[in-house]
Amino acid sequence: QVQLVESGGGLVQPGGSLRLSCAASRFTLYYRDIAWFRQAPGKEHEGLACFSNRDYSTGYADSVKGRFTISTDNAKNTVYLQMNNLTPEDTAVYYCAASIYYKCPEKISVTDYDAWGRGTQVTVSS
Repeated sequence: QVQLVESGGGLVQPGGSLRLSCAASRFTLYYRDIAWFRQAPGKEHEGLACFSNRDYSTGYADSVKGRFTISTDNAKNTVYLQMNNLTPEDTAVYYCAASIYYKCPEKISVTDYDAWGRGTQVTVSS
């Protein structure tokens, strides 16, 4: 199974930006969609952005559309999440995940993803 390790989280002021990285031990003869999720305290996982290795399409949740961008660097086996114009509501633990299914961009569902990183904390506060 692929190993995923997130990095790049931290404390940022409202309106600021962060770029998260997700390094994979190996890609994706078996994994088809890659996605970013987050989980805020007391809340369920929220699917934020996905990338499909089928046709390189991307999908975004309405809550982050226009502010977050998912991208990949296959040479580095890394997936990125560029986050701009952050607000305190973006405070959460952010996870990357890999799926054996092609569901992106129509759907970003936690139940479709079976390989997960341990997460990186993002805190947006002044």
